[in-house]
Amino acid sequence: MIVVTGGAGFIGSAIVYYLNQISIKDIIVVDSLGLKDNWKNLTGLEFNDYLEKDEFLYNLLSGKIPGIQTIIHMGACSDTTEQDATFLIENNFEYTKQLAKWSVNNNIRFIYASSAATYGDGSDRFDDDQNNSIRFKPLNMYGYSKQLFDMWAIKQRIMNRIVGLKYFNVFGPNEYHKGEMRSLVLKAYIQLKETGKVKLFKSHRPDYTHGEQKRDFLYIKDAVKMTLYFLNNPQYTGLYNIGSGKARTWNDLVTAIFTALDLEPNIEYIDMPSDIRSHYQYYTCANIDKLRSIGYSEKIISLEDDIQDYVVNYLEKNKYLS
Repeated sequence: MIVVTGGAGFIGSAIVYYLNQISIKDIIVVDSLGLKDNWKNLTGLEFNDYLEKDEFLYNLLSGKIPGIQTIIHMGACSDTTEQDATFLIENNFEYTKQLAKWSVNNNIRFIYASSAATYGDGSDRFDDDQNNSIRFKPLNMYGYSKQLFDMWAIKQRIMNRIVGLKYFNVFGPNEYHKGEMRSLVLKAYIQLKETGKVKLFKSHRPDYTHGEQKRDFLYIKDAVKMTLYFLNNPQYTGLYNIGSGKARTWNDLVTAIFTALDLEPNIEYIDMPSDIRSHYQYYTCANIDKLRSIGYSEKIISLEDDIQDYVVNYLEKNKYLS
């Protein structure tokens, strides 16, 4: 049996979908639905049971859930603007520690979501060699909560028994519920439909022109393939970047959305809010040599083809992965 925490979320629900595609349905989905509408991500998916996250942890630690083979822990608060540090520590750090300790003590495969946000401004490179982790300085509390667990696992000497995946800018179907944390692809699509144009932040650095800030964008379908590679290859442990390995501009991304809709690009550049200028990332790019070195050989889809698929087959049809 496979447990997927955050299973009603963006990446978690996509993992459940692709497990179903390979006929795996012996799954427990764990999440905290509350008043959100991420429950829609679960419609059409097949799994044995759903548990709220606190109930799951209690039952797990009480020995009431036999037969678990793997925990894929995607559950977390992923809001990079969250200011409640205590909440992030409890939700992202302490909860993950308890799952990891239980998994290691019971010899259960544990795959968890770290984040590229741990790298901070990238001045120490986007290198997933765990020996470099101590140098990273996250720019927000979310990234720090993820960094705390990475460092705890390294110091506890259990990183060689678990897998941490540093996701870069993942986008695609099933992110509809994420509010301000939705990808720019979805936000730009909505802007375009409502106004006929897309707004991008101006550059406030002389070495970047407007819209030429770069990110490592990764389609959800590739992100899940990379994740499930570790499910099928339990001999591999440690920290790994999950990205495309290519940095593309915001202009590239938005132009691809217009192209997918057979429209000419119409981009307006606006001032970046002053409160985020000091910690805005102008460049991210995953070094995926480590992932490739362990045999991951799947071709990564191009940004243009990704956006074409997302826009035409999902956004235009209001579809989910289900």
